[in-house]
Amino acid sequence: MNMLKSLHPLGSDPVQAWTLSPAGDSCLVVTFGAVLSAETNRQVARCARQLDAAARQGLLPGITDIVPAMVSLGVHYRPEQVACQGDECPFDALAAQVEAVLRQDEDSQASAPRLIEIPVCYGGEHGPDLDAVAQGLGLTPQALIDLHSGQWLDVLMVGFAPGHPYIGVLDPRLDPQRRASPRTQVAPGSIGLANRQSVIYPLELPGGWNLIGRTPLKMFDAYRGEPCLLHSGDKVRFVPIEPGQFAALSQQEHP
Repeated sequence: MNMLKSLHPLGSDPVQAWTLSPAGDSCLVVTFGAVLSAETNRQVARCARQLDAAARQGLLPGITDIVPAMVSLGVHYRPEQVACQGDECPFDALAAQVEAVLRQDEDSQASAPRLIEIPVCYGGEHGPDLDAVAQGLGLTPQALIDLHSGQWLDVLMVGFAPGHPYIGVLDPRLDPQRRASPRTQVAPGSIGLANRQSVIYPLELPGGWNLIGRTPLKMFDAYRGEPCLLHSGDKVRFVPIEPGQFAALSQQEHP
């Protein structure tokens, strides 16, 4: 078995490439780079969609899950179900099949990201760190809100907890460090800010991000057809709302 596949070009840009390597005996990792960039992350999301579509069409037998991360994606599989030739091992067989899918041109319509607006009530009880973070960055609270809500952002990955999105990359002026003392409890829907990224806590969890606001939307609901509201590759924009709107929308989300 080849433990590490050689570098392959991805599309016409020679800078974009991938490597394939095993993680145990039932996961194949496709890595697109060592440093997070917007284009690398978008490539991860596009390739995850390609592989997911191929798996649903039966072209990649044995695959059980495809998990995109910041600069890589994991392809989980059942070795005994991978289509092998002769004495070919499952990893080598699946690696060849994955490469064949990745070399294909993706359907441009299928590759278009979803655009989702996230209502956020900033500051006050919903964003207890807003004023201190703004002051530390040399901004007014309103200026911080304007920067945070002023652009469409990428969902870089979903992880840490079910439905927990990492969103970025934010304006360079929004670059605070995480809190020195993490909280033991953070309310669901809380919007965290640190290192030019935001997260949205899907459940009551511990966390060390600076809390600048809260959304009434449920990021994760096990009883929904699609439990996670956001997925890797989506684009989101934060939309400021008032406390009264937050209360009204919360009732809609929690009848």
